[in-house]
Amino acid sequence: MRSKDPSPRGTLRRAFSITTRQGDGGRTRLWSGEEVPKYDDRVECLGTVDELVSVLGIARAWSATPTTRRAIRNLQTTLFVIGSEIAASPRWSDALPVRLSAREVQRLDARRRRLERRLDPTGGFVLPGVHTVAAHLDHARAVARRLERLVAKLFDHAQVTNPHILVWLNRLSDYLWLLARMEEKTPDVLPPRRRRRRP
Repeated sequence: MRSKDPSPRGTLRRAFSITTRQGDGGRTRLWSGEEVPKYDDRVECLGTVDELVSVLGIARAWSATPTTRRAIRNLQTTLFVIGSEIAASPRWSDALPVRLSAREVQRLDARRRRLERRLDPTGGFVLPGVHTVAAHLDHARAVARRLERLVAKLFDHAQVTNPHILVWLNRLSDYLWLLARMEEKTPDVLPPRRRRRRP
């Protein structure tokens, strides 16, 4: 007698595993097919994109503000587009389904300006830690700056050729700083120090 299949609707389930073992030797493949060592600058850059998306995910999970949650999700989806461009060599970039455009930079700039109009100037350095979501956004801002530095290196070596990516990342850290200040309402600001007079 044939045993009953425990899977739904009598269909057999194929065992699921995210482990491919293809990277066991310390090498990996980019989207465009090149095999590179895992310490390649592009792989380092992709790992930083992943890190930034994850840190933003923590901020989104903690935020109780719907507009902030939507704003963070928009950033995460745009970062996936940037990741795909980094993972493709320039000669394959036209084969990508979506690329970062000047319009995305304009959108981020518009959002940044809207936040600036709603905030008062702090007048000093802000210490993260007053508010949980703001602290995660400040963490994300620091990762975004690191990602920008890594992408700038790729750009100089002609491994990334879309100039809108560098501009968008430069705007991103400013936008995250403003978003953090919106969340915490009353930041912990270090008073500006007076410069000592030269003897």
